[in-house]
Amino acid sequence: MTTYIAPVREMLFAMNALAGLEEIAGLPGNEEISPDLVEAILDEAGKFATEVLAPINAPGDRQGNTWRDGEVSTADGFKEAYASFCETGWNGMPASTEFGGQGLPVTVSTAVLEMWKSANMSFSLCQMLTLGAVEAIAHHGSDELKNTFLPNMVAGTWTGTMNLTEPQAGSDLAAVRCKAEPRGDGSYAISGTKIFITWGEHDMAENIIHLVLARLPDAPPGVKGISLFVAPKFLVNADGSLGARNDLVCASIEHKMGIHASATAVMAFGEKDGAIGYLVGEPNRGLEYMFTMMNHARLNVGLEGVGIAERAYQQAVGYARDRIQGRIIGDKSGDKKPILHHPDVRRMLMDMKSRTEATRAIAYYVAGCMDRAKSHPDETVRGANQRRLELLTPVVKGWCTEAAQGVTWNGIQVHGGMGFIEETGACQHMRDARITTIYEGTTAIQANDLIGRKVAREGGHAMRALLEDMATTRRQLDGHGDAQMRHIGAALGGGMYALAEATDWLLANYDAHPQAAAAGAVPFLKLAGTVAGGWLMARSALVAFERLADSDDGFYAAKLITARYFSEHVLPEANSYRDAIVNGSESVLAMHEALF
Repeated sequence: MTTYIAPVREMLFAMNALAGLEEIAGLPGNEEISPDLVEAILDEAGKFATEVLAPINAPGDRQGNTWRDGEVSTADGFKEAYASFCETGWNGMPASTEFGGQGLPVTVSTAVLEMWKSANMSFSLCQMLTLGAVEAIAHHGSDELKNTFLPNMVAGTWTGTMNLTEPQAGSDLAAVRCKAEPRGDGSYAISGTKIFITWGEHDMAENIIHLVLARLPDAPPGVKGISLFVAPKFLVNADGSLGARNDLVCASIEHKMGIHASATAVMAFGEKDGAIGYLVGEPNRGLEYMFTMMNHARLNVGLEGVGIAERAYQQAVGYARDRIQGRIIGDKSGDKKPILHHPDVRRMLMDMKSRTEATRAIAYYVAGCMDRAKSHPDETVRGANQRRLELLTPVVKGWCTEAAQGVTWNGIQVHGGMGFIEETGACQHMRDARITTIYEGTTAIQANDLIGRKVAREGGHAMRALLEDMATTRRQLDGHGDAQMRHIGAALGGGMYALAEATDWLLANYDAHPQAAAAGAVPFLKLAGTVAGGWLMARSALVAFERLADSDDGFYAAKLITARYFSEHVLPEANSYRDAIVNGSESVLAMHEALF
C-alpha cells in the first residue's frame, strides 16, 4: 500500500497560477501571508498528513467504530491523532482570529484541507463539520452563543455537527418534523430523531455541539417554518465549565459502504424532558442560516473528490511502477518491465492525473474567488467574485466528486485483480469516494441549483461572464507560436461552444419546459465542470510553457502533457453533454412509468 505524500508543488502551482495567491496575500487582513509562510504551512501539514493521519486510514477502515449504550468508541489511534491535531493548531487554522483561529485565507486552508482528505477522509470529516458549525454560529448566532461555544469549537476541544436529515425527510427538508417547544427561560425543548449525522457521537472531544433544524409550535408549514438551534451534548455552565448531560443520545450508528472510521449516527432528541437547545438568529430562518454551513460543506465535499482522487492516483502510480506483468506491446527487447510501460495503463494513469489536476484547479480557483469576494477593497471586484463563487459552488461539489468516481474506478483497474482485494487499499478509495456524490446534496440537487438559481433565474449573466474570461484565454492560445498550445486552444474553443449552446437552450426552455430542462441538469453540470476544468488546464499550460522556456524542469513539461491530454481526451466529452441536454430530454421522459 502506497504511503500518501502531499503534492505540495502541485498545490502551490494551482494556488499561484490559478487562484491568484499573490493578489490574495495583498488583501486587507492577509498582510502576514508570504510565499515562504505558505510553503512552510503546506510542508508541515504534509508531514502531519503523511506521518499521523495516513497510517491510521486503512486500519480505521477495517476496525470502524464501536457503539454501546449510546456511546461510540473510535478506531485505534484516532483519539490520539485528534489530540495532536488540535494541539498543533490545525483544527482552527481557517477560523477567525476573533475566536482563536488563525484566520488564514481560504485559498491556503483549502490546500491543507485537501491533505487531510487525501490522508484520511474519515478523520477529516470531523473538522469539516465542526468548522461548518462554527461558520453558522459566527454569522447568525448571538454574542452569547458565540462566546459560549466558538472558542472551544475553534480549538477543537468541542466538535460540531449538522442535524438536518430525518427518516421521512432526506433531501426534502420541507418534511422536517423535529419539534422545539419554548421552556420559558429563553431556551427550547427539542424532540425528534435525526439520521445520517456525521461524527454525531464519538470519544475524541469533551463536548459535541449539535446544530439542529426543528419547528416551533406556531411555525408555518414547509421550509419557511424551520428554525435552527444549538443543542450541546453536555450543557455549559455560566462559567464555561461543562454541566449536566443533555437529553440527546446516539441511538445507533450506521453500517456503511465506506468512511468506516467516521461514525454516522442516529440521534434521538428529547426522549425524556426534551433536549435543551438555543435558538440561532430569528425564528423560521433556520434553513437560510444552515445554508451558511451547507455552502461551506459543499465546497469541502468537492475537495474530498480532489483529495481521494489524488490518493487513488498516487497508489495506482506506485503499483504500476513496481508490478511486472506481461509483455509490452512493441517492445522487442524481451526485458521484463513494470506495467507502467503498457499503453493502456499509461492511458488510465494519464486520465487519473489530468482529471485530478483539473478538479484541484477548479476547487482552488473557487477558493480564490471566495477570498476576493470577502476581502477585496473594490466593491465591483467583490461582487464579480461573489457571482463567480455562487455559479461554480455546485460545480465544485458535483463535478469534482463525480470525477473521483472514475478516478478511483481506474485506480482499481490499474491494479488488475489485486485492486479487487481489500488488502491493497485501492478498494477503500472507491468506497470512500462513493458517498461524496450523495451527501450535502446529491449531484442532481447541485445540478438543479446550477440550472435554476445560478443560470436561468439569473438570466445567464454569470455564465456568460465566465465564457468571456475563457475567450480571453482562448485568444492567447490561438495566437501562440507553439502548435501544441494552439491545439489546446482549439479544443477549449470546442468546449466553450458546447457550453454556450447548452446555456442558450437552457435559457430558452427552462420556464416553458421545466422537466426537459431538469432532464439535462446533471449533463449540464458535467459540461460546465468539464469546460471550466479545461479552461483552467489551458491556463496552466500557458504558465508552464512560459516557465519551461527558462528551465528544463520536468514538472513544467508534465504540466503541458497533462493539459494536452485533458484537451484531447476529456474536453471532447463536452459535445456529448451538449447533445444530451439539447436533444436528449424526450427519451428521458417518454417512457410510461408502468414500462420501467
